[in-house]
Amino acid sequence: APPPAPGRRARQTSHLAALGNGSAGGSGRSPTVKVAASDVEVLRRKDIASLSPAEKRHLRELLALLEPVPPTRRALRRTPARRGDVDPRRTLKRMIATGEVTRPRRRRRATRPRKVVLLIDVSGSMKPYADALLRFAHVVARRMPVEVCTLGTRLTRVTRQLRHRDPEQAMLAAARAVPDYEGGTRLGETLKVFLDRWGQRGAARRAVVVICSDGWERGDPTLLAEQARRLARLAHKVVWVNPHAGHEGYEPVQSGIAAALPHVDRLLAGHSLDTLRALLEEVRLA
Repeated sequence: APPPAPGRRARQTSHLAALGNGSAGGSGRSPTVKVAASDVEVLRRKDIASLSPAEKRHLRELLALLEPVPPTRRALRRTPARRGDVDPRRTLKRMIATGEVTRPRRRRRATRPRKVVLLIDVSGSMKPYADALLRFAHVVARRMPVEVCTLGTRLTRVTRQLRHRDPEQAMLAAARAVPDYEGGTRLGETLKVFLDRWGQRGAARRAVVVICSDGWERGDPTLLAEQARRLARLAHKVVWVNPHAGHEGYEPVQSGIAAALPHVDRLLAGHSLDTLRALLEEVRLA
């Protein structure tokens, strides 16, 4: 891909600095950098639903700078290590090769990336957050093993579409693939389809599953509770991200979230850039 224009590269450098501790060494910073850093600090905490069009464009640039790190799990195979169990085979092989007693070779369990699944509600009630959440999913899909599906009146797998390198092309491809964008919500039915079609066959097994939804359910909450229980038995960890959970006084009383919550490991907010960064950390440590 062609290198970014100098202006964009300068903005990215400024954003990266602001996404760190928000300060820079020395006292000779220009007023322009101070203003940019201040703007980013405000945007990091601001509710995505309240952003202006200009702020949304800025948010897209900041989302693209996120650096997701996949969670890991212990693999069956072992790998050479400086500390760990004695590796008899490698130790003996070394002794034969040198003809003398040598220090024992050691080994430890290798690690491998743990699967991640993102299930994103794109119904009408999630309209203020759906675009940002899909762009967040695009960043994740570009950097770690992940399956992404949208939830509405039906389930749509958009993993392939979100692996486009260009975010705008990825969003266009996802929009063409999703037939029920801004429609109704049938979380129980769509979760059942996911588990029947992909989850039970391996996608959800020992995976970190993230459900991004406000919890409004037009279908049967009992079905959602059954499928959430089924998912919890398969997954390593289930995280529910509800944008409204970041609002003061929020209570998880909506029919969907109330039915699923007993089978969820963590309930997180997802209404701002900072809360999405917290979600990445939750996934990394799962």
